[in-house]
Amino acid sequence: MKYFYKTILFFLCFLLFTVTIIINGCATIFGWSGSELVNVRSTPEQAVVTITDESGTKVFEGNTPTNVSLEKKKGFFSGKTYTLTISKEGFTDKTIMIDTETNGWYLGGNLIFGGLIGWFIVDPATGAMWTLSANEIDVSLEPLKEGLMDNTNQIKVVLFKDVPASLRGNMVRVNK
Repeated sequence: MKYFYKTILFFLCFLLFTVTIIINGCATIFGWSGSELVNVRSTPEQAVVTITDESGTKVFEGNTPTNVSLEKKKGFFSGKTYTLTISKEGFTDKTIMIDTETNGWYLGGNLIFGGLIGWFIVDPATGAMWTLSANEIDVSLEPLKEGLMDNTNQIKVVLFKDVPASLRGNMVRVNK
């Protein structure tokens, strides 16, 4: 009789473990759901970082160096895309795209552990199926070309591509 109870207890523990694995997605089990941390650094430091999502909504603005937590999930089976603009007065702006990619635990782990529920329900719903394409951003800003930052009251002719994006809004069209 004692052996019978031990066998039933073992079977129940095994069943509970199996059900837990089946109802969870593998990437979710290994902690890949939620947001992901992105470290942003620049040379020189104290550059302004502006991050917008795919809809153009500003999600972050601050100075380098910084750590930003970014959401990976846009919707069910769709990941987010971000545009980082790093700028500093006297330097050219840099723009970097961060996209989402399919997480390896989502692909391979669900084959072994999570099964169909992990593939089609749990990991897509939690965002664990996605990972960001970059977690470390380290940018070297280039100084502006000679003559662009001269504060004298002179007219200087420069190419449009040499004008920093932050100053382009102040430009006035001369001919129509």
